[in-house]
Amino acid sequence: MLEDSPSLMTQIRDKFAHVDQCPFEGPRIFFENAGGALTLKSVVDTSAKFAAIPDNQGRDNPASHALVNIINQARSDMRDLFNAQEGQFFVGESGTELLFRLIRNAISAVPKEGQVMGSSLEHPASRSAAMHWAKVLEKPYISVSHDKDTGSVDAAAYAALVTPQTQVATILHTSPVTGMGVDVAAVSKAIRAVAPNCFIIVDGIQHAAHGLLDIAAYDVDGYVISPYKMFSRHGYGVAWVSDRLTALSHEQLIDGPQENWEFGTRDTGSYATMSDVVDYLDWLGSEVSVEKDRRKRLVAAGQAIKAHEKMLSDIMLYGKDNLKGVSELEGVEIVGGLDNPRREGLVSLRVKGMASADLVSALRNHNIRAHVRKDDHYSGNILTPMGWTDCVRISLCHYNTSAEVTSLLSALAKIVKQ
Repeated sequence: MLEDSPSLMTQIRDKFAHVDQCPFEGPRIFFENAGGALTLKSVVDTSAKFAAIPDNQGRDNPASHALVNIINQARSDMRDLFNAQEGQFFVGESGTELLFRLIRNAISAVPKEGQVMGSSLEHPASRSAAMHWAKVLEKPYISVSHDKDTGSVDAAAYAALVTPQTQVATILHTSPVTGMGVDVAAVSKAIRAVAPNCFIIVDGIQHAAHGLLDIAAYDVDGYVISPYKMFSRHGYGVAWVSDRLTALSHEQLIDGPQENWEFGTRDTGSYATMSDVVDYLDWLGSEVSVEKDRRKRLVAAGQAIKAHEKMLSDIMLYGKDNLKGVSELEGVEIVGGLDNPRREGLVSLRVKGMASADLVSALRNHNIRAHVRKDDHYSGNILTPMGWTDCVRISLCHYNTSAEVTSLLSALAKIVKQ
């Protein structure tokens, strides 16, 4: 566990900006990581550095050549992080924009008689794109229902509805509402058993900060993350695309390079800040293992993160010492149940008889930052089938501590009692 070494935990927290202080509000505990993780201090410095550089890529001068080298290095770093042996990485406006683009291009390029498939678990970033372009291009959209009790969807649910005509499928790796992960490799295998040439695109936005990334194991064609949810900053998204997806006819400049996905001059700083993220995880892996290979160090970091966040989640659910966990507090209901191995650093709950917005405000009075989710276009697909109108999302990350979780439990006990 990361907390087994107090000095390591101190070092980890020191690498993030505003780890325990809001610049507007003062001292606070940050449990709103699913809305956007804390930012590495190195990312802040890198962003400022590249914001000041006036040069662009593709020019014949030393500054331009240096920018190209930095982008190439970042792409190499991302190969290590994602374990992607083939395909390519590129950046765009946001994770949502990139999901729309990949899904739009895939649906537009496959034969008209095919089907599009996705699940009701998905964030609207992928589900809206798939449903919209299936309708525009007159292809049936097949919706796989998630399990409202587990807060996830499994391979069997996809397998029951996939057909040889399924040409494009979308998968959500982890739900930002339930906090539950999906076995992407198993779902992909189930799809390809019936539709081997299907183009599979994954929304990895919520998952990226909480577990391993392993493109080589997934057998998919697109994977998208939002770096601001993985210790970087707002303003860009990262996509990985397979060579076979690139080989399809996709949006690009007339007479431009056939393999190109990017439009216009990219922000070198966005690429460089992804290198900062990989460097941080490489450092963490070196602290928790003796691995010499970089990919193995990144795997070790991911395993340590996952173990630490499970420990924190278990404290929140079951309590510690004399403090009751949320499962023991009267009137508290939890999305996805208690003993759920799919959970990735997130607990969504509600208190009977109390509006979730009021609970968030009450937690704020205890200097704890959480977030309300409502049965709207973002979360209604999860909450409405449960008969809920809202919930409070408490989302953890590996720089959070058990002391912060126990402070949360103390505050919740007082709030529920009142």
